[in-house]
Order: sequence, then C-alpha cells, then structure tokens
Amino acid sequence: MSSQNIYILGIESSCDDTAASVIHNGRILSNVIANQKIHNDYGGVVPELASRAHQQNIVPVVDQAIKKAGINKSQLNAIAFTRGPGLMGSLLVGTSFAKSLAYGLKIPLIDVNHMQGHILAHFIEEKDFIKPPFPFLAMTISGGHTQIVNVKHYFDMEVIGETIDDAVGEAYDKSGKILGLGYPAGPEIDKRAQLGNPKAFKFTKPKVEGLNFSFSGFKTAVLYFIQREMKANPNFINENLNDICASIQYTIVGILLDKLKLASTQTNIKHIAIGGGVSANSGIRKALKDGEHKFGWTTYIPKFEYTTDNAAMIAIVGYLKYLNNSFSNNNVMASARLKI
Repeated sequence: MSSQNIYILGIESSCDDTAASVIHNGRILSNVIANQKIHNDYGGVVPELASRAHQQNIVPVVDQAIKKAGINKSQLNAIAFTRGPGLMGSLLVGTSFAKSLAYGLKIPLIDVNHMQGHILAHFIEEKDFIKPPFPFLAMTISGGHTQIVNVKHYFDMEVIGETIDDAVGEAYDKSGKILGLGYPAGPEIDKRAQLGNPKAFKFTKPKVEGLNFSFSGFKTAVLYFIQREMKANPNFINENLNDICASIQYTIVGILLDKLKLASTQTNIKHIAIGGGVSANSGIRKALKDGEHKFGWTTYIPKFEYTTDNAAMIAIVGYLKYLNNSFSNNNVMASARLKI
C-alpha cells in the first residue's frame, strides 16, 4: 500500500458499542470495544440509554486505544469516524468527539459509512487472510442490515439486494425472544442449532422478487408455530429447543444462500465476502464454504473481531480514504439513514 508512516484513529459509535482503533499503514495496532450490557434487560437496544453510555465511554475507550497502540496522539495523521447509518443519538456522540479531537490536533477528519466499514474490513492487513479481488459480492448481515453489494472498487459499490422489512439479525433476536432466550439471541440459537436436527420442523421461505429479502413473515411463522405447538404440549419448547433452533437457523441460512446464488449467477461474480455481526454465525460460514465446492465460489470470511461493530473497520476505511485524499470538513453531519 504506502511506505509512509500513516496512523489513523478510527471511532465507531453507530449503535450500542463504543469502539476505537489505531491503524498503522493498514495494520491494526489496537482495537478497543466497550459493550453496553444494560440493553440485555430490555431485550433490545434502547437509543436514549445507548447515547448516554457512549458519552461515558468514549474518552476512556479512545485513550486506551492510543495507549495500546503504543503511540502518542501527536503521531496521528487523521481521525476517522462513523457518520452513519445508525442510531442518531449514538452517532452524534462519535461525530462530535471526532470533530473536536481532529480540530484540537489540527489534523484531517474522515467520515466513514458504517456499511462500507463492514465490507472493507476485508482489507485490513492480516497474516493468513487473503483480500478479495475486485469485483466481488459482499453480503452484509447484522441486526440492522441485510444487503448484497456489488463491490467494484474500494469506493465504488452498488447495493443490488436488501431487506424490504426486517434485518436477518432481528429475525434471530425475535425468534429467540419467542423461545424465551436472552438478548442477543443469535449466538445462543447458533450454539443450540449445532446440537439439533435442522430438518425437524419446516418453515416456509418468504417469496420475494429479485435479490431482495424479507424476514417479517418468517418471524410471524415462527410465532404461530410455537403458539400452536405450545397449546398441544406446554413443554414443547423445553423438549425440542435444539431442534427448533436448528430448524430456524437452517431456514435463515437457506434464505440468505438462495439470494447469494442468484446474485452470483446474475453478475457472474464468483468472489463472495461476508461482513456484519451475523457473519460470525457458524451455519452461514459453513454454507459459504460449501458454496466453494458446489458453485465454484472463492469465499472471504473476516476474523471474528472484525464482524461485529468495531472501530478497526472504520480505521481501515479511514486509511484508504487518507491515501485517496478524501477528507471531510468540520460541517459534516451524522446521518442515521446514510446509504452506501
């Protein structure tokens, strides 16, 4: 990439994790995340509580990231921050802090699209990780997003499919809530799915035109199925939990894979990358690996720490934008519905 000594601080505050990371010429020196456990009691993220916790966490998190990187803040070349999409109150904390710090240090400010961060996390310099060549298809799957993106270059991306209602992470969480599992439910469903029979119960896949997704009907189908079975047998969930989880996961992975296959066929692109919190799911990772044999794909799966919301992915985009001289001015505003 570049022989210069470039240090970028990345700041991420789009939802409920306050994160900061320092990158040096494409290699991550520190990646610090403060999670907000308070939302677990509410079964979902409470925006007001999230922004308040960001205000408490941001100074210590950034301080720790700089210390862990073993550098002084005067060595930073630029500050990259998440401009959107996300929760407005949360984004404002990161945006205001990044602006103030960049202004105080008299260094450039770089705004980053959170979704581009998930995709470009694949370009972090990591031992034994191969970067996808352009063009490639990226499937970004998280609590708030489900998209298929045709990535032609670092900053030339086209969304070719997305959810028309709920995101895949939400389908996991709502299904988990119906089953009485904690929040977030995705990891628990994944763990139990590995112990169950994926074909024990059949859920119909939503019929959606083209490359778009829909998960609202699927959530309703799970709810009605559980209500019906519980009426006949009040112990149904306890007696069949692993099989229910396996069947839910099998259906969700099937929905994602069907669209990915269609996108690959339509674009004739065989390089497939995933990103976002749900890409940590073992069922999705296995299905992608199987796709290498079945469909001749080459798949790219990021390190676990770069899948959920983190600042390393913001820092790598900041670094690539720095090399491209793509800077923001101090009037840049946070945007809750920012598009790729």
